[in-house]
Amino acid sequence: MPEITSVILENEGLIYKIASYFPYQDKDDLYQAGCKGILLAYQNYDVNRGVKFTSYAYSYILGEMKNVVRENKSLKVGREINKLSNQIERAKAILEQILMHEPSPSEISEYLEIPESLVVEALNSKVSVQSIDSTFGDTNMMLHEIISSPSVDTDTLLFLKTELENLGEPERTIMIERYYEDMTQSEIAKGLGLSQVDVSRREKKVLSKIRSKLTLDNN
Repeated sequence: MPEITSVILENEGLIYKIASYFPYQDKDDLYQAGCKGILLAYQNYDVNRGVKFTSYAYSYILGEMKNVVRENKSLKVGREINKLSNQIERAKAILEQILMHEPSPSEISEYLEIPESLVVEALNSKVSVQSIDSTFGDTNMMLHEIISSPSVDTDTLLFLKTELENLGEPERTIMIERYYEDMTQSEIAKGLGLSQVDVSRREKKVLSKIRSKLTLDNN
């Protein structure tokens, strides 16, 4: 068996290809994560399974890069945003009693006398991405599990990779930033110059297409 350094060098193309999914991240950090993924894949790879090493290593590399992205994202959510989030939660509780409905960002910003953009940013920092908890086809697995789990069959991983690469813009950017960089719809909309509603509509359309194809393939 070749030394791990040789394996890494032989698969640098794959590492850089997956790293391209994260255009706003430090390339050196992604490369190191990719090397770690190669090492983990190499340690667990069984040639007798009849699966190409590159196909097997794909999910390991991607998983390690996603860990880096999550860590970097968490560092960006500073103390001031967390403090503001707590103030907003208290304001929401008070306004719900006064208004008898869940307050909008504009109502919260007026109550706290701060810009609405700060309210939205603080709320987004606490939002959990619900759409990645949707199951696909008959796999009974969630999207983030399908993308990152080394236990998922190779055909499904390659299918998802192909579907992503075949998307046009801005759909490809939306899906990469949502599921690889864990960005919110509002963050993506701001970067693309779209409305949050438009980003949501485009994302749902892509997910529906993928779900339909997976269902057909499993029947």
